[in-house]
Amino acid sequence: MLKKDLHEANRLSWNAATRAHNSHKGDQARFLREGGSTLFPEELELLGELRGRSLLHLQCNSGQDTLSLAARGALVTGVDISDEAIGFARSLSAGSGLPGTFERSDVYDWLASAPPARYDIVFCSYGVTYWLSDLKPWAEGISRVLKPGGRFVLVEFHPVLWLFDEKLRLTYPYGGGHHVPEAVGVGDYVALSGKGLVPSGYEEGVRDFKNPHACHGFQWGLGDVINPFLRNGLLLERLEEYCYANGWNGIQGMREAPGHRYLLPEGVPELPLMFGLSVRKPG
Repeated sequence: MLKKDLHEANRLSWNAATRAHNSHKGDQARFLREGGSTLFPEELELLGELRGRSLLHLQCNSGQDTLSLAARGALVTGVDISDEAIGFARSLSAGSGLPGTFERSDVYDWLASAPPARYDIVFCSYGVTYWLSDLKPWAEGISRVLKPGGRFVLVEFHPVLWLFDEKLRLTYPYGGGHHVPEAVGVGDYVALSGKGLVPSGYEEGVRDFKNPHACHGFQWGLGDVINPFLRNGLLLERLEEYCYANGWNGIQGMREAPGHRYLLPEGVPELPLMFGLSVRKPG
């Protein structure tokens, strides 16, 4: 069941956090103008050819990935609940010269009102399912806006990762939409990860950020994510699992690998830290 009151709390928390996150990223418009990209190989490999494709980027945050996709020829629309993020994305589009349409909305409201069969690709990545209070209408909405033959692509942190806290202590339940209230709100994970999440060059920016607004997450398992799409008639093309995290250095003692990837600490058995999903609408 949708929990719109908790979504509204998350909007406020993300507004505050987004300002801190972007304070570390310097002149992002110049970075994009000069051919820079914030995308990782995993999402590009799953997305495939983008030139001329209509692409809907849900929970697009401040638009850096959306505009990196536009630079590869996609016709992009980004949607996010955060006013701060969408305002920044619009400015970034203008400053970089990369075209994109950005709309501020709760993803559920946007999907419910969008015209059907409009997009070749719907895309989400990195820390999106945690903020969704009900996956059934999410999957239904995505299925509805895809053109026949269109695909939904997701690159996401693995639900196994969210069983643990930052010290790798088993803390949280697996899946089922379990509600996780967080009194500290959305944190400054960009400062925590440093250069891993800032290919444009990390800057110190806001120090010791403390979010004044609490936030609310939801624990979903792999089956919770995939099955609603299958029930809506989409076909599973690929499911990949990766034993590293792109850009995110959120567990104490993580080891950096080439390509801004992070591995679990030395001596810890390998666990999947991300997964990639591609499903296709028949047609």
